[in-house]
Amino acid sequence: MKIFGSSRSPINGWNSKKSNFLHRRFSLPVLALLFCSFFLLYLFSSYSSFMPSTAFSTSNSCQCSSRILDLGERFLFYAPHSGFSNQLSEFKNAILMAGILNRTLVVPPILDHHAVALGSCPKFRVTDPGEIRFSVWEHMLELLRNGRYVSMADIVDISSLASYSSIKAIDFRTFAYLWCGVDLESVCSNEYNLKQCGRLLAGLDGNVDKCLHAVDEDCRTTVWTYKNREVDGVLDVFQPSEQLKKKKNVSYVRRRRDVYRSLGPDSKAELAAVLSFGSLFTAPYKGSELYIDIHEVSGDQRISSLIKSIEYLPFVPEILSAGKEYIDKIIKAPFLCAQLRLLDGQFKNHWNATFMALEQKLDSILQDGNKPVHVFVMTDLPESNWTGSYLRHLAMDSNHFKLFLLKEHDELVQRASKKVMAVGHGLRSTSSAFGPSRIHDMKDKCTSERLPDILLYIEETVCSCASLGFVGTAGSTIAESIELMRKYGLCSDQNSTPS
Repeated sequence: MKIFGSSRSPINGWNSKKSNFLHRRFSLPVLALLFCSFFLLYLFSSYSSFMPSTAFSTSNSCQCSSRILDLGERFLFYAPHSGFSNQLSEFKNAILMAGILNRTLVVPPILDHHAVALGSCPKFRVTDPGEIRFSVWEHMLELLRNGRYVSMADIVDISSLASYSSIKAIDFRTFAYLWCGVDLESVCSNEYNLKQCGRLLAGLDGNVDKCLHAVDEDCRTTVWTYKNREVDGVLDVFQPSEQLKKKKNVSYVRRRRDVYRSLGPDSKAELAAVLSFGSLFTAPYKGSELYIDIHEVSGDQRISSLIKSIEYLPFVPEILSAGKEYIDKIIKAPFLCAQLRLLDGQFKNHWNATFMALEQKLDSILQDGNKPVHVFVMTDLPESNWTGSYLRHLAMDSNHFKLFLLKEHDELVQRASKKVMAVGHGLRSTSSAFGPSRIHDMKDKCTSERLPDILLYIEETVCSCASLGFVGTAGSTIAESIELMRKYGLCSDQNSTPS
């Protein structure tokens, strides 16, 4: 009986055998590959279940880490910028805003000088709040990962704020760990790309209910006030000029808004775990303030007291002690301080006026018969460039003047720097609600590898104690800071006489 297709030629038989052989030979590797693929997939899924939950499991996700939400805390983040004096001014404003809005302040590091710039409020040409927040986030992580992180609270003593029960603070490093939902090593290393959680904090992808409210009102549109008995939303006295409107096509309108009404209880912002400001820089300008006009508060004694407390925030004890040690052991006599900013921006074109003020002050001291006059000099002009300047004249006239300068690598400065980092005031400022064990872990895993440059702060301390007077550079925020320190009598025990 013939079955259809059962008869085969020798060639067909060989082809059939070859096909079966190749099929078996091909099937084994494929099966092995499939088995390995499924096994790896299983391992990955199992491993993922033990991975720390991050706020950003996908590139498009926009949600808070459960760590932030579970705390039940409400935070205030802001984006400092420019030089140290401006950053300190913003820090004080941030404390004030946190106090008014009853939020825990995220204490930032000290940024590199002009690593992030705002622009010009008077010219209505500033970086958008979202962009500056993201730039600051990136720079903060850069400082961490390069071992150059120094908290503002490592340098500025905020212990006096402990008397205000409503003022709480958290170090940025701890906040970043909570916000991004990653482990500690990830915050202080390059293990994870944290750009996405930076984008969320910056508000670049919009606000997120119960998670983030990004404050996009800046100095071009808003002057924040608080309980000043004004109509909320009234026009500010400073507006863009008609010339600026036409020349730069500026259409901004500046309004005065009560920050408590806009961002406090009964506002949408109140529900967000994090309130994220941009710049908090302000300054008096044309009868108003550039961004924050909160100086006198009626009907709120707590905030009135807070405003007075933050007018002057001293440096931490380790820095103050170093400055006083330099006076006692190196200068050892009444002295004049000369703060001469000569190279940066507007100051490099005003040497004559700066030196003239110093010369007049020294002449008046010499008339009193004090020789040689001890002069402590803090300047950005290197000694190698003093040739032909009034400073070179002073240095050469040893019969009448004796100059003193501190340098970054001086033993006293290095020793003080080590003490500052050993104490670690910044992480100590973290609210106790986050646990001492967590603070200890953070200190172990996020310690700076390099000593901070604290020369400027020691110099300011020395100048604040100059008993023969102080000559500062007009328009310099450093000079303003020193004048404030002298006003509060840091060295009153040394009989200094502010002038």
